[in-house]
Formats: sequence, C-alpha cells, structure tokens
Amino acid sequence: MRAETARAYPPASRPVSELAGNQWSTETARDKRGEAEEIMKAAGLEPGMTVADIGAGEGYYTVRLAEKVGAAGRVLAQDIDEEAIDRLAERVNRESLDNVSIKLGAPDDPRLPENSFDRIFLVHMYHEVREPYAFLSRLRPALLDKAGDDGAGEVIVVDVNRDVTQHGIPPKQLFCEFEAVGYELVGFMERPELGGYFARFRAKGLP
Repeated sequence: MRAETARAYPPASRPVSELAGNQWSTETARDKRGEAEEIMKAAGLEPGMTVADIGAGEGYYTVRLAEKVGAAGRVLAQDIDEEAIDRLAERVNRESLDNVSIKLGAPDDPRLPENSFDRIFLVHMYHEVREPYAFLSRLRPALLDKAGDDGAGEVIVVDVNRDVTQHGIPPKQLFCEFEAVGYELVGFMERPELGGYFARFRAKGLP
C-alpha cells in the first residue's frame, strides 16, 4: 500500500530494496579505503558549506562531513529510522559535534528546509527509497538556488552498480529517475575501490 502523501507522484517503475542495516561496512575498513575523504573531495566540499546527510544511519559520513565543513559550516543528518536517529544523537552529543543537527525524515519526503544546502549526500541508500519520484521532487527545493562562490547546490549519490534486489541500482536507472523530476547529471565516476560509483546532480534551471 502506497502512502497517501506519495500518490500524487508516479510509483517506482522498478523493485525497491528492502531496508538493510544502518552499518553498511565497518568505519575502520571504509577509512582504510579513504572512502569519505575521496567522496568529499570529488563533491567539491569546502569549509563553511551547509550539507545534508540523508539516510545518515550510524553517522559515518555525518561526523566526517562535520569535520570537513568546520565550525563555520553546518550538517543536517537525517534518517527515517527513529532508533538510528536516537543513536546518532547520542554520538553527536558524545563527540561534541556542535555544527550537526538531526532530523527524522519520511520515506517519501526528506523534510529539508528550502534553499539551504550546498550539497546533499545520498550514500548507499537511494536504492531503498520506496517513492523515488516523490522523494526527489521534494528534495529539489532544499538545494541552494543562487550561484555563489561554490555555484548551485548539488545532490551527491554513492551507490553500487547492481540490481536493486541486491542493494544497488544501475547508473542508467539512477540517471533516468533523476532526469524525470528535473535534475541533470553533472559528474560521474566508477570507483569500485570506494564501494561503488559516484554521481553528482544539479536541479535544472538553477544557476
């Protein structure tokens, strides 16, 4: 049964992955690969930026994004799992991450403030989005819509090139879904050593 809030949008034209555990891999193993550092570099992340970590889970990216953007930047960590949000809140408090806020999202709505983010990260979670068209449509207004030193806001996707039933999504399927709701692909690279591929999208019509 589809949520009432999603019925104004087309349903997913593909299977959707079942929700997996929030710990995609051990943090130590991911750091040995240099995953977060390479992804943040490829995303053009700079101190002072405002970013969102959607599907933040246990906070692997949240804490590293917080360090990267620094005291002048902001990170909003979001998840739809209330227990994960509670654990993440404890971690943020324990590690004194004063530039991090936490928010509970909905499966078809990230519930982000409008015109707020330089970068929005969807790392190893997009294939679990049950209402991709509603979700992406409601994500779009959260991107910064004015050009500055860093340009317009972008959505950063990290995922795996395999069938959605195996917790991944083929890049061509990803591109089609983003394009259908008004995004354009502005960067892509295959990085299997970092756990999959990396894609950057910008909302069409933004500077």
